[in-house]
Order: sequence, then structure tokens, then C-alpha cells
Amino acid sequence: MVLNERREFVKNTALLGGGLFIPSAITKPFIRVNDRILRVGLIGAKGMGWGNAKNAIKVKNVELVAICDVDQNVINERSAEHYKDNFKKLKTYSDYRDILSDNEIDIVIIGTPDHWHCKMFCDTIDAGKHVYVEKPIALTIEECNLMIKAASKRPDLMVQVGQWQRSGPHYRKAIDIVQSEVLGQIRLVKTWAYQGWMEPVDSYPDEKAPEGVDYKMWLGPAPDRPFNKNRFHFNFRWFWDYAGGLMTDWGVHEIDIALYAMKANAPKSVMASGGKLAYPDDASETPDTLQAIFEYDNFNMLWEHATGIDGGPYGRTEGIAFIGNNGTLVVNRGGYEVYVESTHKSYSDLGQPKMESIAKFDKPQDLNYLALHWENFIEAIDKKDPSILNTPLVSGSVAAVNAMMGNIAYHTRRKIYWNSDTSNFGDDKEANALMTNDYHHGWQKPKV
Repeated sequence: MVLNERREFVKNTALLGGGLFIPSAITKPFIRVNDRILRVGLIGAKGMGWGNAKNAIKVKNVELVAICDVDQNVINERSAEHYKDNFKKLKTYSDYRDILSDNEIDIVIIGTPDHWHCKMFCDTIDAGKHVYVEKPIALTIEECNLMIKAASKRPDLMVQVGQWQRSGPHYRKAIDIVQSEVLGQIRLVKTWAYQGWMEPVDSYPDEKAPEGVDYKMWLGPAPDRPFNKNRFHFNFRWFWDYAGGLMTDWGVHEIDIALYAMKANAPKSVMASGGKLAYPDDASETPDTLQAIFEYDNFNMLWEHATGIDGGPYGRTEGIAFIGNNGTLVVNRGGYEVYVESTHKSYSDLGQPKMESIAKFDKPQDLNYLALHWENFIEAIDKKDPSILNTPLVSGSVAAVNAMMGNIAYHTRRKIYWNSDTSNFGDDKEANALMTNDYHHGWQKPKV
């Protein structure tokens, strides 16, 4: 398994008198000078897929020309919205293979549920198109590896993963502080997502799929299940057939920043505990409460999530905390803050601070990091330079694989050990079996 970063996207930074110097090349906006029209096709237009499409066309000479969805109601809604805002008609498809055979399309956005990502990604690479794939990049560790292999055969094609926090300037500044070593030895990194807005998933009876929905196509390689609106659209995240719950849905965002800053890839061991503790009788399958401990060389990382609660660590609903001997840096989507440790003269007497203070930074409300992520992707396509991608596929794989390991530890209910030489859990047959998944309904796993 490939678990090494291909590049570092923050360079030539320095700490000057406790303040952070950021070169203008990192913060200045991307201005596209290439007049070539890049045409985008979207697969999966309900949620983040549509958000990605809207941000893609903010970049000069990027056009959305086609959408594909298994729900004709979604196609109708998005087509009408796009025409109203842009006065352009979209080509529409219900089978993703038709959008891949459209020679007009240069870039494909994969915004489907997780269980479709790997198959669609490999087919898109085979079709010779650039790919923006939503996170997590796949459903299983095996699928992550297949995607890495497929992409390696076409290095001319740019691949950006939807972990857009990588394109946020304040995340880059926070990473610089961590890597400057001013925080001292970092022994623990905390990552979390507390989701107070999440209420119980109500139970509904199985029923016939709504008019206009190709449910068989929606299932694709997933196991056969009767249609239930709980498993459709947004709530697919809470069912193991299609996703990994909050561990992979939110976890990849926070784990990505944590591991990049710590220059770490694969853990030595993982253990996890939790369950459906908030809403034990609701319709979801994935745990609404979970703690996972990842052991790396020289530090541990803690992941935790909880639904129905907003009071996360440091008063933040989500974030990453780098806890060092000299100070702790806490970063989330709202900005970052550093808490300075002090020496102790006695039990009740604090002495001198162990590091110089660093000013708190709040993210400007009008700065759209997803838009910056798309600018970065288009710039890489224009320059034919994958090294400038903020979240290349390998980075998406590192975050996804680590999050999946958290779920595997949860399923086994014990500590599991990763063997970096064999890229599996050694002789642990149960854990190794959870690295892969079966394909159903005649769909074949990609062969690369």
C-alpha cells in the first residue's frame, strides 16, 4: 500500500520573533491566464457533488456541461438551477458510463456515495479524464490501493481529493507552526467531530423506490437491499454497505491535517471503543459515539466523535489539537489558537512561559476554501504539474486508510496491529478480512 506523501505544499516559512512569516506565493490568489475551456461532467448531483460543480465554474473558462444522477428528480432540479444562474442547458445522463464516453468532457467530479467511488474512479482514469473525487476516496483499504494503482498508470491525469482543508491558508499556517517545533515535543494529537445537529435517524418501512429513481443503479456494487429512504441520499453515511459513519465522513478531514503536520502515514496499532450510545434504537448502523487511539512513532493520535453534542474539546465542535511540551495548537475551520505552557515553581505557582505567544487567527468569513481548492486543481491541470496539487490521491488514501483502520478496530473490539512490510494486519484474519469488500449485481471490482 502506498502511504507516503508525494510532496510538501508549504515551503520556505520561518518563525520571526514569535510571529509567522508566510511568503506571498502561498497566499496570493490564483489567476487563470489559460484561455482553454475546461469542461466538467458531474456524477452525483445531490450534495457535495453539486457544491463542487458550483465552485468549479467560478474559475475562469471552466464550464459545467453535463450531470449524471440516478434520480431524475435531482437532475431536473439541478438543470433548472444551472439554467437560471448561467443561462446554459446541461446534458443529462442516468448512467455514469455515458458521461465517461462524452468526448467533450475534460474533468469528472465523483460526488456519489462512497461505495461507488473506486469503480467510477478507475473507469474515469481509463477514459482519460481528470478526476475530482469526493472523500473518503473509497469504502475499503483494498479499494484505496486499487485507485492508487490505476492513477499511477496515467500520471498525465490530475486527481484532486475533496479534502479541501488542505487549501485553507490558516491550516497551512498552523501546519508551519507545528513543524517549526516551537511547541516542543508533541506526544499527543487530538482529532474530533462533535455534531450537535445530528438527531436520531427515524425508522421507516421498506418501500418501492420513488418515481424517477434507478435504485438498482444506485446500489451498484453494494449488497442487495430493499429501498428505504434512510439509506438514500444524505443518510447513506450511517450504513456500512455504503460508508463508514462519522469516522470516515468527518475523520478524513481532521486526520488528514493531523498526519500531514506530523509527517506520519501508517500507525503501528489502533484500538477503538464506542457504539450507538446516544440513539441506541434509531435506524442507523454506524456508531454515534466513538473513541479511537492510533499509535505512531513518538506520538499517539486520538479520534473521537459524538452526535447530539456540540461541546467538543477546547469548546470547538470539530478540530485538531497538537499537544506539545511548550504549548498546544488547536486548529479548526474557524481558525487556530495556541495555548502556551508555563514552568512550575511550586504546585500552585506558575513560572515563565515555555514559548513566545502566537496570536490567535480567525478565518475571514468571506474566504471560500472549497473555491481555493478548485483553483489549485485547475492550476495543476493547466500547468500539467501534479506536484502542486494540495490534496493528491495519495494524501486522500493516507487519510482514508487511517480512518478505515479506526472502524476496523471498532468492529474487532480489540487492539489491532499494522504490518507495514506486508501492508496488512499480519496474521489477524478478522482484521484483514475487513480491508476488502465484495461486489454485487454483476459489477466487477476494478482490475489494475
